[in-house]
Formats: sequence, structure tokens, C-alpha cells
Amino acid sequence: MATTLTGLWPPVATPFAADGGIDYPRLIAHSRQLLADGAHGLAVLGTTSEANALTLDERRRVIDAHVEAGISPDRLMPGTGACALGDAIALSRHAGEIGAAAVLLLPPFYYKAVSDDGLFAFVARLIEGCGGHAPRIMLYHIPPVAMVGWSAALIGRLRDAFPDVIIGMKDSSGDAENTLAMIEAFPGFAVFPGAEVYLQRALKAGAAGCISATANINAAGIRRLYDHWREPEAETLQADLNAVRKAAESRGTIPAIKAVLATRYADSAWLALRPPLMAIAETKRSELLADPAIVRLLGQRAGAETS
Repeated sequence: MATTLTGLWPPVATPFAADGGIDYPRLIAHSRQLLADGAHGLAVLGTTSEANALTLDERRRVIDAHVEAGISPDRLMPGTGACALGDAIALSRHAGEIGAAAVLLLPPFYYKAVSDDGLFAFVARLIEGCGGHAPRIMLYHIPPVAMVGWSAALIGRLRDAFPDVIIGMKDSSGDAENTLAMIEAFPGFAVFPGAEVYLQRALKAGAAGCISATANINAAGIRRLYDHWREPEAETLQADLNAVRKAAESRGTIPAIKAVLATRYADSAWLALRPPLMAIAETKRSELLADPAIVRLLGQRAGAETS
């Protein structure tokens, strides 16, 4: 059985250049900062990365740029889901070829109300298509966005059929009870909450770690709770994480995260998103940066970086 993945794996935000293309130097600098802040690895090409607004070539290039920059492939968990089976195979096989720790696989999400049999066939053909380069797979469950998800029954079938390949899941259902049920139902399965708002509770139940959008701006804080969830300070640490998450979510998570990064890095280029997503409105940006949780967060980061 493959080694279980654990820890904090931020879905790395993608910076864009003035011409709309990916700004790879800024991307790599941000990834390095996340690792320096305590991330165990990088879930590149996630939802927060705007991965489904990127071309297949751009997604492949994001993976390669990290490896070329000297970041070990075993610290990468690329998102490789796609509606087209061939695209999902191509990107997953590439991740396997370079030795990524795993891939994060969305279900094919365009057609709704698809059967578990159809989703099983998709995964089975993906693994077959990757051949000897099949990577380990983390299932990405985000029905509020994809409107298609991985049921417990399907997860059980996939684990039985491919025990060394289907190793875990990111649960972004927003339902703590679902996360806890998956942990209980599948011992040894690496279950990662898709938000840190119930991280302490999930870790107590046996969660493997966390893959959260707001790790882009608060990796150090999330890592602190991951390391100290058994200690008396854990309740306070959890409350601090929740305040940061609420501040970002209430202004639109991805634009808000980029606004905080633009301030942290003193670099307005971070404000850009790829349409149809749009940069945060100035009024919301002002509100966000005045939120006590964000003021405290940026103050802590400034202090850490000058000490």
C-alpha cells in the first residue's frame, strides 16, 4: 500500500502578466514562500489556481516550471481533472512521469446526474491510459462547484479496484459531517478537509491534513494548528484561522486572496484574474484590508519577514 500523504498542501494561486498569460516567475516565488511558511507540499492547479481557466499546455507548463525551478516533484500534487478524458489522461500521465506525489482529480463535471458506473469507467480508463506512469490519485470532491461528486459507494469501489492508486480525497463539500464520515468509512484513506474551518475537529478524527484556498495567505497559521491541535492553544488557533477564512470568503474567496497577496508582496500584478473571474472591487478590497483578521495577519507576516 502506498504511503499516506499528510500535511498542508495549498492550492497555489496563479499570477497573471499584463498580457493575460501566466507569470511564471511570480508563481514560483509564491510557491517557494508557501513552502517557507510551512506547507508540506503544493496542490498546484487547484480551484484557487484558476486551473479550469488554463489551457492544457499551460497546466503542463505550471508543473514543469516548478520542477525546473528545483522544487522536488514529490512536493507537487497537481490538479489533473478535466471534462475530456483524453486531457485528464495526458495531464495525469505527465504528473506520473515527473514523479509527482499524487494528482488531485476532479470528476468530469460538465454532464450532470451521471452515474457512479460512468464515473468509475472514467477513472478506470484514465488509469489504464496512464499505463506504467499512473500517478497516485486523490479524489477531489467539490459538489457545490462541480455539481458532480464522488459518493461513498463509488470511493469504496475505486479503492477495491485500485488500492495502490486511489489513496485519498480532498473534501470540499463544506460539510464537516461528510468529511468525518469518509475518515470513519475508509481507514488509511488520506482525507483532507477543503477548508480549515473545522480542521481541529477533523484532525482529532484522523484527517491527513488540509488543502485550503486561504492557505495562500495563511499557511503559517494553518501549519501552526496542524502541529499543535492537541495542545491547549488549539481552540484559539482555530478561531484565528476561521476569522481569516470568513474575511476572505465574504468578499469572494479567489479575488480576496489575490488582494491580500498583492498587499503582502507589495505587487499589484497579483490582483489580476482570468475572465470570467474578475478582480476584487475597490470597495471590497478596502473592506477586506481593514478587516481586523486581515490587518492582524498582514502585521504578523510583516513582523516575521523583518525579524
